[in-house]
Amino acid sequence: MKQRKYFRKIPGASVYLSPMNPEDFEIYTAWINDLGISLGLGSSTANFALPNEKDLLEKLASQGHNYAIVSSGDDTLVGNCSLFDIDHLNRKAEMGIFIGDRSNHNKGYGKEAVMLLLSYGFKFLNLNNIMLKVFSFNENALALYTKCGFREIGRRRKSYLTNGKYYDEIFMDILKEGFQSDFLEDKLP
Repeated sequence: MKQRKYFRKIPGASVYLSPMNPEDFEIYTAWINDLGISLGLGSSTANFALPNEKDLLEKLASQGHNYAIVSSGDDTLVGNCSLFDIDHLNRKAEMGIFIGDRSNHNKGYGKEAVMLLLSYGFKFLNLNNIMLKVFSFNENALALYTKCGFREIGRRRKSYLTNGKYYDEIFMDILKEGFQSDFLEDKLP
C-alpha cells in the first residue's frame, strides 16, 4: 500500500489543506530561496539551507495549525498557510499564506486556501478576529485579502527597506461577524 503524503483535513473544491509533511523540505527550500517569493514574506535577506528548512518543517508539522495547500486534482503541493499566535481566551489569531510555485499563481488557489483557513478558524476553532500583515508593494496579496473580506486596520509606515526604498507594513483583519462562506458547512452539525 502506498504511503500517503497529504490528508484532506480541510477540504475545498480546487485545493485542500493538509497537515504539513516534513518530507517536502526540498520543495520549500527551493520556494523560499526564490527572491520573488521571499521578498513578499519579508525573508529575502535570509539564507535557507536544506537542513534548516527540514528542521523548521518538522517543528511546524508537529505543532499548531500549519497546513500544506494541496491541489485537489492531482495532490500536488502548491503552498502553505497557517493560523498562529492563537489566543483562545480572546479568540484571536494571525494568519499567513504563500503559494510557492509561480506556475500556480493567479489560479485562485490562494483565495480558496484563505477562505478555507478562515472558515476553519471561525467555525471550528471559534475565533472572532483573524489578522494578517502584508507589505504595501504586494498589490496582488492586498487585492486578494480585500476580496476575502479583510479590512485595513493600520500601517507601520516605512518599516520595510528594499532596494533603497521604504514600504509600509499593512495590518488587516477580519471579524467572524463579517465573514461569509459556505466552505465546511457540510462538516458541521
